Amino acid sequence: MSRSVYVAVVRHAPTTWNLEGRVQGRTDLAISPEGRARLARWRLPVDLGRLAATARLGWVTSPLRRAAETARELGAVDPVVEPRLMERDYGEWTGRALADLPGGEGGLDLGWDQRPAGGESLADVLRRARAWLDELAAGDGPHTWLAVTHLGVIRVLLAATIGWDLRSPEPFRLLPERLHRLRRRGDGLLQLVTLNEPLTDPDLDPSALPALDGPSPETADPRRELG
Repeated sequence: MSRSVYVAVVRHAPTTWNLEGRVQGRTDLAISPEGRARLARWRLPVDLGRLAATARLGWVTSPLRRAAETARELGAVDPVVEPRLMERDYGEWTGRALADLPGGEGGLDLGWDQRPAGGESLADVLRRARAWLDELAAGDGPHTWLAVTHLGVIRVLLAATIGWDLRSPEPFRLLPERLHRLRRRGDGLLQLVTLNEPLTDPDLDPSALPALDGPSPETADPRRELG
């Protein structure tokens, strides 16, 4: 039996395509100016901040720019760059508006084996993310990690923790600017630990944040910002 590890997953700050409701996938865009201004207000939860300050927090990021930029702003120094945490390959859906996908936005929730032409299924995404978690548990690094990744990766990992079949209706709502924690147990099972922990400074007046050209973080549907 391997060891148990805890992973906090964070979605990168938004890009212009996120705000436009386009399927971003593996298109390597930088964070937008508005997203960067919001990212500057993000703070790690106190316990993770303490681990980071004492070099006991492992940092890992998707290789895409929007994730790497987010990790650096959160305090990562020389994070592990992990290709298996890249966003789902959406194939021919990449760049399209969600409303234009087959089945509209509901076309995203058709189960684990749904595969856009030229892209990945959700089962493919989970398989590579699980392989990374298994290697993490088999190693001898930190017991707690912070992973900056993408909505597609986060959704499949959290779905696996509760046995959701990735068909509507969703059993949880993933809010923007939030952190979620999961545990990979020593026996290989995944457990959900926390959902939607705020990343913004609790003492900050929300009216001081820059306005976004789109829904507010509290009301936005994250599925309208894929990637």
